[in-house]
Amino acid sequence: MYSSVGFGGGSSYLAVLAMYNLPYQEIRLTALICNVIVVVGGVFIYIRNKQTDWRKIIPLTIVSVPMAFLGAVLKISQETFFLILGITLIIAALLLWIRTDLKNGEDHPERTGTSLFKNGLLGGGIGFLSGLVGIGGGIFLSPLLNLMKWDTPRKIAATSSVFILVNSVSGIFGQLSKLSADMDYFRILSLCFAVFIGGQVGSRMSLKWNPLVIKRMTAILVLVAGINVLIKYW
Repeated sequence: MYSSVGFGGGSSYLAVLAMYNLPYQEIRLTALICNVIVVVGGVFIYIRNKQTDWRKIIPLTIVSVPMAFLGAVLKISQETFFLILGITLIIAALLLWIRTDLKNGEDHPERTGTSLFKNGLLGGGIGFLSGLVGIGGGIFLSPLLNLMKWDTPRKIAATSSVFILVNSVSGIFGQLSKLSADMDYFRILSLCFAVFIGGQVGSRMSLKWNPLVIKRMTAILVLVAGINVLIKYW
C-alpha cells in the first residue's frame, strides 16, 4: 500500500509491530530496514526520470541525516518510546488523511521557495524524530512540503523518497551501535522479505489504485494503532 503512493511505510510497520508487543529496539530497527527496502527502488526511478532537484533536497537532508543518527542512538526507556510512538502515529494518521496534492498531480499554482535555513530546520526536526521512533520521516515531510507549495507534487514525492532513504540508513547505523542481545534476526529477515515482495507489487500497481483511498485506509490503521499504543503504555 505504501509503495503505491510513494512512502516507505515506516508508520504502519511500527503500528503493526507494536500491536504484537515486540521489543521496542527490534521494532525500530525492523521498521527502518523495511523502509530502505521499499524506497530504494523508487529513488532510483525518480533519479533516472530526473525528478530530483538536488539543490533543494541537499539542504533538507544534510541536517536530517546526523539528526536521525542522534535520535537513533539516544537512550530512552520503553515507556517513553511507546508514548512518543503513539503520539507520532496519531499525528501521522491526521497528515495522511489530509488531501494536500492537486487533482492533476503535476503543477502547484503560485509555487513558493523556502530558505536554506528553513529547509535545514525542517529536515533536522523531522530527521531527529525519524531516528528516535524508527520511521523515514516522509509521512511528515510530504504533506508539509505540499502545504508550503515547496515544489510540484511529483518532485515533492521524489524528495520524500530520498529523505526517507537517507534518514532510514542513518537511523539503522545509529541502532547498530546498541543492538540488544535478544534480537530475533530470523524474524527481522522474514519481515524484510515480505516487505520486499509487497513493495515490488505495490510500485507496479500504483497507477491502478486511487492514492487518496489508499492513504485514508492506511490513516485509519495508523490511527487505531496509535490510540491502542497510548492506551496500553500510557
